[in-house]
Amino acid sequence: RVSLVESGGGSVQAGGSLRLACSVSGATVAGYCMGWFRQAPGKEREAVATINGKSNRYYTGFVDGRFTIYRDSAKNMIFLEMNSLKPADTAMYYCAARLSTWCRTGVTDFSDWGQGTQVTVSS
Repeated sequence: RVSLVESGGGSVQAGGSLRLACSVSGATVAGYCMGWFRQAPGKEREAVATINGKSNRYYTGFVDGRFTIYRDSAKNMIFLEMNSLKPADTAMYYCAARLSTWCRTGVTDFSDWGQGTQVTVSS
């Protein structure tokens, strides 16, 4: 069974930065598609970024160059570095695993999820 545990969320002011971390067990982050998603109150969960085994990255349009997804294979972790945060980025952020080398961005394409970490950006 794959286990994912997120950390690094918090409250920041607009323009600030956070680094989210996801510790993974039961799967090798270097071998599968890993993703970050977010869900704001009253909204559907949406993809933020994905990275596959070949380090091909995908970012949803609203990222606009502000976020970076990367992994540390030695620690079996993935990260989401978020800069220039906006109030619109306020949401619960989730780490997810898709047990395939091919990445997709749909919520239903990912089989394993963490519990989430809250990010709150104030204006």
